[in-house]
Amino acid sequence: MAKRGARRSAADQTTGACPCGSGLPYADCCGRLHRGEADAATAEALMRSRFSAFAVGDVDYLVRSWHSSTRPARLRLDPGQRWTRLEILGTDRGGLFDSEGTVEFRAHYRAAGRPGTLDERSRFVREDGRWVYLDALPG
Repeated sequence: MAKRGARRSAADQTTGACPCGSGLPYADCCGRLHRGEADAATAEALMRSRFSAFAVGDVDYLVRSWHSSTRPARLRLDPGQRWTRLEILGTDRGGLFDSEGTVEFRAHYRAAGRPGTLDERSRFVREDGRWVYLDALPG
């Protein structure tokens, strides 16, 4: 299983730009959520933080942010895959006062030196007051 932060150096996580594309430093953006200092305020914020967790190899955060009914027993990241960029294509609900929402996105990656994309429409719900990833809707 991948170790927390295994893909980026400690310096990158402190001073580098957040992988989610916000333009903010990782430490001040998704890093706060990954460290448990804050919860995602919206479904989109959770989506962005989960992409960043894939990019930095934070398996613990991915598991914590997954709904208890759909969470895998074990999660192993592919060490040969590097997540490089996130595009949010659309959202439906998932705001501060909603209990569910969807986020459509395109995640860019490199694997075996070749570029690729993952297009998904993800469903998010609140569990114990926090946004969590439920599942991917059929395309």
